[in-house]
Amino acid sequence: MAIIALKAWYIKQYEPIKETIAKPYNLRLSRNSLLKSGLRVDFLDDRSDIEGSEWFGRYLEGETVEFYIEGSGNYLIANIDLISQEIYFTKKESLSGLDPIIYFSPQYEYSAAADISHSTLQKTVTELSERSRIPLSLETAPRQDSPLRLSDSQLKRIRKSLLFIADTTPTASVATEKTDKLLLNSNVCVEIGYALQSKDSGQILLLSMERSELTGELPFEVANYKRLSYKNASQLEQTLPQLVESLLQKFKLFV
Repeated sequence: MAIIALKAWYIKQYEPIKETIAKPYNLRLSRNSLLKSGLRVDFLDDRSDIEGSEWFGRYLEGETVEFYIEGSGNYLIANIDLISQEIYFTKKESLSGLDPIIYFSPQYEYSAAADISHSTLQKTVTELSERSRIPLSLETAPRQDSPLRLSDSQLKRIRKSLLFIADTTPTASVATEKTDKLLLNSNVCVEIGYALQSKDSGQILLLSMERSELTGELPFEVANYKRLSYKNASQLEQTLPQLVESLLQKFKLFV
């Protein structure tokens, strides 16, 4: 029976998967068995090549070592047996499946906040991209007059973005028995709902310009997510860049 060699790429730090597989692979593997949450393989490379590799050195030091295996996805090394030439991998949800974009959900009802948030965010992303080892871009959610519905493309862009940022500046408020409720742009609410479902809390940032004429609470709970309130453009320009950069630290984009 012929051995079908699988290519595997060592994931040292975040980069889009399409860029990873464009590089030379680091391992040749032959799959023994596919487990429910893992993979058992034989490595086909020389043992001396394995022992001299950067990733094996990190493994011996107890660090987490990640690989992308063609046709299977991203895995972490659980154990290596150099004698029998076997490696045990465990399945991992990887950051490498994300695209280097910041996805912005805008509101346009309150134009003062709309202008400030978009221009400041665009400037922030541009400046951070100049320092990043991978170019970053800002993508703004489209707004149409058609019935409110997120397309498959929009859902994918939210899910695959590095960060999701929404303008939650209230557009109005309504009185209730207990406390006033702030009303947000309906598109923003729908996009936030999907982001809360599909992204980690550290990948979501909610911006809000303070409006003294409107008081109340948000219509949903966001206590575990980053929120940034600001009074004017100057204040947002001082705080937003540092906050966005801190949220991107997990991707190790900046030297």
